[in-house]
Amino acid sequence: MSSWRRRLVAAMGDELGRARGEARLLAERTAERAESERGRAEQVIGDASRKQTQLRRIHDKMTATLEARKAAAVDAGHRAALAAAALAAPAAAGALWSEWKAESGLGRGPAPLLRVGRIADSAAPPRGPSLPPTPPTTSTTVPETASTGRAPVESGDDLAAAGGIPPGVATASAGSSIVAGGYDNPGPSVTETSLPALIPLLDRSHLRIDTDAAHALPGLLLRAVGSVPAGLVRLHMYDPERLGGSLSAFAALGKAGLLSFVGPSGLRDELDALVETVRRVNADVLAGEHDSLAALAAATGRRPEPWRVLVLLNADLAAWPAHDQAQLARLRRTGVAAGVHLVIVGDDDAGPADLPRLTATGATALPGAAVELDPPPPSTAVTKAAKLIAEKHRAGREPARLVDLLPQRLWNASSATGLQAPIGETAAGDVARIALGDNPPHALVGGPSGSGKTNLLYAWIAGLASNYSPDELALYLLDFKEGVSFARFASGRRDPTWLPHVRLVGVNINDDREFGLALLRHLKDELRRRAEAAKAHEATKLEELRAADPDGHWPRIVAVVDEFQVLLEARDAVTDEAVQLLEDLARRGRSQGIHLVLASQDIAGIEALWGRPSLVAQFTLRIALPKARRVLAESNHAADTVARFHAVVNDESGHTGANRVVAVPNAGHADAWEPLQQRLWEARASDNEPPALFDGDHVPDLTAAVPEPETALLGQTIDVASRGAALALHRAPGRNLAVLGTRTTEAADILAAAALTAARGASERGQRIGVDICCLEPDAAASALALAAALETEGADVDWHDDLDAACKDWESRCDGMLRLNLFHAVDAGSARLDAAGSARLRAMLIDGPERHLHTLGWWRSVPRLREDLGGFSARFDAVDAWLALDVQGPELAPLSPASGGPAWYPRARRGLYFDRARHRVPQVVIPYRTTALLPNPSAVLDLP
Repeated sequence: MSSWRRRLVAAMGDELGRARGEARLLAERTAERAESERGRAEQVIGDASRKQTQLRRIHDKMTATLEARKAAAVDAGHRAALAAAALAAPAAAGALWSEWKAESGLGRGPAPLLRVGRIADSAAPPRGPSLPPTPPTTSTTVPETASTGRAPVESGDDLAAAGGIPPGVATASAGSSIVAGGYDNPGPSVTETSLPALIPLLDRSHLRIDTDAAHALPGLLLRAVGSVPAGLVRLHMYDPERLGGSLSAFAALGKAGLLSFVGPSGLRDELDALVETVRRVNADVLAGEHDSLAALAAATGRRPEPWRVLVLLNADLAAWPAHDQAQLARLRRTGVAAGVHLVIVGDDDAGPADLPRLTATGATALPGAAVELDPPPPSTAVTKAAKLIAEKHRAGREPARLVDLLPQRLWNASSATGLQAPIGETAAGDVARIALGDNPPHALVGGPSGSGKTNLLYAWIAGLASNYSPDELALYLLDFKEGVSFARFASGRRDPTWLPHVRLVGVNINDDREFGLALLRHLKDELRRRAEAAKAHEATKLEELRAADPDGHWPRIVAVVDEFQVLLEARDAVTDEAVQLLEDLARRGRSQGIHLVLASQDIAGIEALWGRPSLVAQFTLRIALPKARRVLAESNHAADTVARFHAVVNDESGHTGANRVVAVPNAGHADAWEPLQQRLWEARASDNEPPALFDGDHVPDLTAAVPEPETALLGQTIDVASRGAALALHRAPGRNLAVLGTRTTEAADILAAAALTAARGASERGQRIGVDICCLEPDAAASALALAAALETEGADVDWHDDLDAACKDWESRCDGMLRLNLFHAVDAGSARLDAAGSARLRAMLIDGPERHLHTLGWWRSVPRLREDLGGFSARFDAVDAWLALDVQGPELAPLSPASGGPAWYPRARRGLYFDRARHRVPQVVIPYRTTALLPNPSAVLDLP
């Protein structure tokens, strides 16, 4: 082979080798790129698959959510419709017969709608366990199937317009989310309760019932009479064929005047009477101020007229005379506003064709909705309910609640010209008010036990206190009977609040007639103060005084005295003075704004009052509760027939023509009164002080008050100010005290109170006081020992004497100028053992000691023993200026009393009669303080184990 060929073959081999290498390299690169592209493609395909899966999952969840929202919206609408229906037809108006009972659901709004059956196929669709629960929701749509008696009902607010439901109540949103967190919130399925079919009648429309739906009539009427207060629906039945036999189960209503059956001969009179009722209601009740009775009831909260339902059964309307048809047309046009409704039963097309209609399968008020009527109620249930409603009606209409009579805004009235307060309701449903001022100025309230006298006073006080501020009205409240009727108006342990208007409360004072007298004295002093101010400002009555002296404090005063006859029942000085004060206050109090309210269970036998016609004539306002006697005029017997919870109010001295029968609310119950008092108490001014409380059953403890210098306190006086009965211990003849009686504990308390207060007064002023104690009564020894220790604590110099002779020896040497007291327990127990010299020393100490500032406070167990120690039968009592009698009869005190024959005093527990010749014209009743709390334990004094 030639060289060039060899070179060509070699070159081609080289080229071929390079080509093969490049091809291999290209193949490798291509494979790598293909592998990379395949991986990228697989990644894209995988990403697409994952996105597809995710989108499918999202789609499924969105579909489930939308389904859940759809079901929830239906469920919410169903629930809202049920809630709205319950509001529109509460209590007996909408209850199933298995649960039905006569129970009023009538509120301040319109009358309830009435159930006649159920909406067919209206049960809410069941939901699977994967669907979320339905919480309470608010706002818009209620389905058309939730009919409440007018068509169409599209929302909760529309339902409110038809059924008197507050707008926005118990409605649901079809679009609001109820899925917490978005999606995953499984819950139980909803109830399948169907919707009630409710139709309007009372206050809304008339009604025609087809023959095939006539079996719904008994249930409709039963719901009407049972869903409002007893007596507010009156039924008038016209049934010429069966004469009411189809509704005989309602017969019990007839005995109570709530049902009448009308035959053909009485139809015209019935129609005429109902037309006249419409005219009267429009002219006298509505009087142009309201469009309808429903509007009046909504404005006032009470319905003055009942609903009247004329039921026409088997009535051949086409055959009616023209007059009757004209009257029926008038009722159709004007009856609803006046509460007169027509229910026409039958297929007679001659009657009004435009009335709402009820058939066996539907109702005009429920357009497009199929209705399944309820079965009639059992006749036994109708009879039972009719009897119950009749009994409630005969018992009288339940009075209004106290809170409904009171103003929404407190203290918005002025008492300058007088006082007016709500006390209850009239038969027409109007608020009845009682006035006190120039005329009538004062009031008498009477009623036997259990007639509601205290309750009426509570209602009156509530009305006054709500309308007038404490600057406009001041109350003084006394209750003479055993009880605490007025105690709730003062601050107590259980309830620290008080009625801000009350200045004084007296309870359990049946044995403390003197406290009633003290109140009258206090009012007379206030009358004098006002009269002097009026004279200075040239005013003749309170209104003019307040205008002339705007910066003065001149509230009207009302003094309420319950069981006031106790104050006047005895023929004694207390009665005589009380009558004189009553006459003066009754005659002159009206011009100065002081008013008396006297209440009693029985005023018949009070000679002290009825024997003074000029006094009784001032009480022109008379309030008589059931069976009250002699409160009204002799010829006025209205109280004999007035119903329970009612009162006859008469502001013309009880003359028959001025009678007003008033239903009184339950004001005495704690649930009625306590929220009101709390509200008034919270509104009081910061400087308003709690009232003074006098409780006749309470024994006052010795207070920490410091008396005037050289003064001792013996007990609490029975007066408005509850002051201490003071004994002045100045240097003057006779400034000694004799405690008389056998009640050891009370005598020891009197001596202890006197010594402790005198020692306290001296200690406060940096003065010295000496006390000599001699106890001759073993039962009082422990108290005397404890007193000695307490006196030493007060800084007194105390000497103990074992017998009376030792206490009387060297008495002159003890007189060093400082105040000294002799405390002798049971003086007569030791004086009998004194010899002549000892007796002389005792008398000399009593006569001369006070001038040297040595005062004897001794306890004698009888007046004769005191007289014996003073010198015998002919002895004078000049050595003892003051005495305090416990269980000593009035005639026994004749030697010590300024009154001939002794004071009119009848001893009673924890009371004493105190007389100080230097200060008193007549004796005064005091309550000895209880000193136990201020005395140490006798065992501790003696260092006993």
